[in-house]
Amino acid sequence: MNVGFIGTGTMGSLLIEALIASGALSPTQIAVSNRTFAKAQALAIRYSGMKAEFTNAAAACGCDIVFLCVKPLEFKKAVDDIKPVIRPDQIVVSITSPVLISHLEGELDCKIAKVIPSITNHVWSGASLCIYGQSVDEDDKTLLEDLLSHISQPLRIDESFTRIVSDLSSCGPAFISFLLEQFVDAAVEETGIGREEALRVASAMLLGTGLLLTEGGMTPAEVQERVAVPGGITAKALNMLRRETDGVFNQLIRTTHDKFKEDLAKVSSAFIGEEVNGQ
Repeated sequence: MNVGFIGTGTMGSLLIEALIASGALSPTQIAVSNRTFAKAQALAIRYSGMKAEFTNAAAACGCDIVFLCVKPLEFKKAVDDIKPVIRPDQIVVSITSPVLISHLEGELDCKIAKVIPSITNHVWSGASLCIYGQSVDEDDKTLLEDLLSHISQPLRIDESFTRIVSDLSSCGPAFISFLLEQFVDAAVEETGIGREEALRVASAMLLGTGLLLTEGGMTPAEVQERVAVPGGITAKALNMLRRETDGVFNQLIRTTHDKFKEDLAKVSSAFIGEEVNGQ
């Protein structure tokens, strides 16, 4: 299997590096291109055998799967670049949430999918959210999900839930890391504990909590119930948190959805010449 990556920015390079490190792909199976060729070339130098191509068309040509890892407003140009060389049996995969399956199906005569990766894939963990176009059959889905399973848990979702599942899976690590950082900062400020020590303890706690919620089979409510003895220290602190954070995550979701709708309108304008309100 040969795989092309158009765009070697943060998420493109993360996917490439994780797939190589996990053994899912060898560098010789990968072709890359980037708006700045030197970045693609640097990656190819790092991984001997990888092909750095000057054009997006060259990176896509002859590949079984082509990942489009570019920013929303760069998508139309990338699609126009590869359109002349794409074959019907190839799978083109967008990793950008505001780019709809219908946008790509309207431009490319091939099989279309969308995958929302996560930074957690860097350590072969977390989910890869998979959305498929009409021409993608079960064998195609299995091929793509087998590849992604080396670095994640592939989960099939409906495109109408793209934004919210992206909030939970892809943006979530940033949100949870922010909260953990605030927790550690407060611990240092209030008690004088060393930052490295506090972060080490808090990070181990976060890992353990994740395992309780997955392998341990507990729900968030069950974790809280098991830790918070009625009338105890944790229970009192949880009551304070409930009061102080009431509605904050509703606001967070509204914020991400508003930005998504803004980006979707711009992408739709680029592809079909008109703005849409989202879905």
